[in-house]
Amino acid sequence: ASVLHLGNVQFTTDEYGSAQVTTENQIKYLARLLGLDNSVLQEALTHKKIIAKGEQLISPLSLEQASYARDALAKAVYGRTFSWLVGKINKSLAYKQTETPGWRKSSTVLGLLDIYGFEVFQHNSFEQFCINYCNEKLQQLFIELTLKSEQEEYEAEGIAWEPVQYFNNKIICDLVEEKFKGIISILDEECLRPGEATDTTFLEKLEETIKSHPHFLTHKLADAKTRKSLGREEFRLLHYAGEVTYSVAGFLDKNNDLLFRNLKEAMCDSENPIITQCFDRTELTGKKRPETAVTQFKNSLLKLMEILMSKEPSYVRCIKPNHAKQAGNFDEVLIRHQVKYLGLMENLRVRRAGFAYRRKYEVFLQRYKSLCPETWPTWNGKPQEGVAALLKHLGFKQEEYKLGRTKIFIRFPKTLFATEEALEVRKQSLATKIQAAWRGFYRRKKYLQMKHSAVTIQAWWRGTLGRRKAAKKKWAVEIIRRFIKGFTYRNCSRCPENEYFLDYIRYSFLMNLKRNLPKTVLDKSWPVPPPSLREASQLLRGLCMQNMVWSYCKRISPEWKAQLEQKVVASEIFKGKKDNYPQSVPRLFLNTRLGNEEINAKILQVLGNEALKYAVPVIKYDRKGYKARARQLLLTQNAAVLVEESKVKQQIDYGNLTGMSVSSLSDNLFVLHVLHQDNKQKGDVVLQSDFVIETLTKIAVSANKVNSVNINQGSIKFTVGQGKEGIIDFTSGSELLIAKAKNGHLAVVAPRLNSR
Repeated sequence: ASVLHLGNVQFTTDEYGSAQVTTENQIKYLARLLGLDNSVLQEALTHKKIIAKGEQLISPLSLEQASYARDALAKAVYGRTFSWLVGKINKSLAYKQTETPGWRKSSTVLGLLDIYGFEVFQHNSFEQFCINYCNEKLQQLFIELTLKSEQEEYEAEGIAWEPVQYFNNKIICDLVEEKFKGIISILDEECLRPGEATDTTFLEKLEETIKSHPHFLTHKLADAKTRKSLGREEFRLLHYAGEVTYSVAGFLDKNNDLLFRNLKEAMCDSENPIITQCFDRTELTGKKRPETAVTQFKNSLLKLMEILMSKEPSYVRCIKPNHAKQAGNFDEVLIRHQVKYLGLMENLRVRRAGFAYRRKYEVFLQRYKSLCPETWPTWNGKPQEGVAALLKHLGFKQEEYKLGRTKIFIRFPKTLFATEEALEVRKQSLATKIQAAWRGFYRRKKYLQMKHSAVTIQAWWRGTLGRRKAAKKKWAVEIIRRFIKGFTYRNCSRCPENEYFLDYIRYSFLMNLKRNLPKTVLDKSWPVPPPSLREASQLLRGLCMQNMVWSYCKRISPEWKAQLEQKVVASEIFKGKKDNYPQSVPRLFLNTRLGNEEINAKILQVLGNEALKYAVPVIKYDRKGYKARARQLLLTQNAAVLVEESKVKQQIDYGNLTGMSVSSLSDNLFVLHVLHQDNKQKGDVVLQSDFVIETLTKIAVSANKVNSVNINQGSIKFTVGQGKEGIIDFTSGSELLIAKAKNGHLAVVAPRLNSR
């Protein structure tokens, strides 16, 4: 980001011709990124510091010099941070060898080098010159490590073969890098010499120094025909990959990529830790002139060559099929050109003319000696003689191999493959013999080990079993002694003699209790406790029942709670007192026995805001004639209402309700006793309900007159009106019968129930 902002910095000139920064915002962002003060950075970009005889001189820069300083700083920041990043990555990826005292672990390291390919553009400048120089050096390395070393090995071993001609590009490398006469030396000399040096003077110096070199050509040195393709500011080099024309424009500026001293000082004072690592303060104390860009590139390349020469490099040649980067497009001319300048044909000819396989005699004999009876299992003569005997036994022809001074050379891969196949077959027979011998040895050794182990295990196991048996007998005797003594003192208070017995009794009872706890509140079973734990058993039984009740109550809903409360009230009133009470126990009490459509809407309007708590169909008997009439009994918050279709026949306020009477038999009649002083009431009300237990419970709860329910035997008296009384006589019979008797009473015959 700082490099991008630095490229956007613009300058102008003041009245004295000095450069001034015009993009203040860019300087502000740039200073923040580089960790510098705005004024320091602006001063460094527009002034130059010179140290002469121990004195510092600061002079302003011109517009051109300021632009140069800006570009030089951008290149330096980018280049040095890139190098810093590469160094960090290599350091993190580097193999960290850990050494144990007295032991060193060997390791193999794989390194990757990805580098530019050969570049030939329409316009080639300083950058292409450096890249192509790098490729020339790599090609020279490739020649030395492959083609040249291949032929030298054959000559050293005294193997006669047909030499392959190949182009050695050392002459081109010398043209570029030779001291005092090479292009790099001439370029550096032109950059550093006093006077007015330009790209044109550099080209003239080249023409003067290396004009006779066969791989160098300029417009001035070319013939009339060639001059048409060469500009006056261009020179042409004949590389191993072909001719490349370079323009000298910008060569000196790009090579003179130097930073002014005050720019280096500013970077060294940065608060950014990466910038301070990239710009070493020792550069400020050194008096040696900094190296030019091409010299730095050359030195870096020489170090790379040293590293590669010390390793065993393998080459991956990348062939570009076309310039358009299109799939399925194969440019034959381009491919042929790349195959030619990469030297692939020379390499293939060397490989074809040479031998496919070569090994030292000792290695070859050690691997294949089992194929010949003379060399197997050991050969006591010279390795070369052993290899000759082995090849004779295998039937190799003279044209298939050559024997060198220290190595054997095999020409055809098929010969080596046949030898490998014979070795594989031989390995099978050898493996069978080795397996047989090894199995016999191994099995005998295993048998002896198992025998010794079995005897040892038997001895230890017998001892262990004996000790266990003795310990078990001792334990059993101690337990029996404790139980006998504990049983003897079982009725005494706790003491050392009976504590074990009592603890066991308690443990046994508690474990038995754990397995046989009652599952429900209605389950009254309980294990019989020993005499010493009766009190504890009673406490535990109460706690268990309390816990089950609490758990049950916690689970029930409000509706079910209300149901149970009403059932409890019914039980308190009727249990053991009325014959048909047991039949009502399993049936749930409902909030209504009438559907919504059975209650007339006008009745609901008359009731108004009073909530309807219960509704049930009933039969009302007249007080005098005892005529049965169908009615609906509705219970509200404050009164019981008798309804005939859409008309309210009678409303009994709970405050005027003095009591309720019912017989002890299985009939469904009951009487509501009303206060006589109320002029609105004509007397008590005689009703019959199929849900008499539920109805009376609902009335008692709603009117809060649970204790006002009377259960009579034989007869019930009720008020008819004007001080007169009526009587209802109850008897038992085979079926329910309600009728007016001759004596003027209401006779009720209640059916006998099995429970009665």
